[in-house]
Amino acid sequence: MKEQPLVSIIMAVKDTEPYLRTCLDSVLAQTYENWELIAVNDHSSDDSPNILKEYAEKDSRVRFYNSDQRKLIPTLREGYRRAKGTLINRMDSDDKMPDYKLQVLVDEWLKYGKGTVIAGGTEHFVDEGEVGDGFIKYENWLNEVAKKSLHYQEIYRECVIPSHCWLIHKDDFDAAGAFNSDVYPEDYDLCFRFYKLGLNIVGIDEILHYWRDRSDRISRTWEEYEDNRYFDLKLRFFYELDRDSNRPLVLWGAGRNGKDMAKLLQSYGDEFHWVCDNESKIGRDIYDVRIEHYEDVLIKENTQIIIAVASPSGKKEIEEQLKRWNKKPIDDFWFFS
Repeated sequence: MKEQPLVSIIMAVKDTEPYLRTCLDSVLAQTYENWELIAVNDHSSDDSPNILKEYAEKDSRVRFYNSDQRKLIPTLREGYRRAKGTLINRMDSDDKMPDYKLQVLVDEWLKYGKGTVIAGGTEHFVDEGEVGDGFIKYENWLNEVAKKSLHYQEIYRECVIPSHCWLIHKDDFDAAGAFNSDVYPEDYDLCFRFYKLGLNIVGIDEILHYWRDRSDRISRTWEEYEDNRYFDLKLRFFYELDRDSNRPLVLWGAGRNGKDMAKLLQSYGDEFHWVCDNESKIGRDIYDVRIEHYEDVLIKENTQIIIAVASPSGKKEIEEQLKRWNKKPIDDFWFFS
């Protein structure tokens, strides 16, 4: 089936009984029919296993297993080792797919072939009340990234591809390490591994996933997601992939984010200029580094700049200033928060 490759959808399931039927029905409703759903139960205490069993008996494309190990990544691993498909996708068991999702992803992937990840837009929803403002902002940013295929340019800001909104060839997924990494957040770590491998990411300006916002989602309750700046993860890949030790490094921002980033940079043994526009901090020594005015430092040639500023308006002002100085985002500066 050259033009209809089998898509393996990997789904970990943990106590999502209230949402699981809706999720499974959205998979069964796909207009693209050549798929398999590998649903792996992670020691659920509710009726999720029975629901999975029911759907597996109803449609042979749904395959149900129990995980020997606990937690998300080992459960995803258990599912992936059973995958038979040429193309790989992931699904969350409390979310929904629009019925065109797989068709759109496969059609787009077939234009490019191996070496390419297809990524689309997402939309949050809730059963009652309103979606949190933070998730709306993240959603809007994600969809803009997908629309303009800015994934690598924006990768140090936030996770640029949601865990459920990509399609990739199995060979490429294996080359990127699949679910072998134990690092959380697993979707953000995976994005950096795509970046490291040099895979081409093609964004689609279309909503391909409905993402449920609920108070007990793991991004809100797990310790691994508590500090959602993920500076440790970002810096590890920055030093592996983008840091040029022959170029001066500049840290912009002397608030909480800047201070935390400065400590981490010092843990790498790297020297850096530390700049801001706060007159009360300029000229002071913090962590034995003298704070300088950004205009005195950024006129230097060939700098690499890490921006660690929390304020959205502050980020916008900095970005506009850097553009006036003809700094190219992918080569010269990165927003880390």
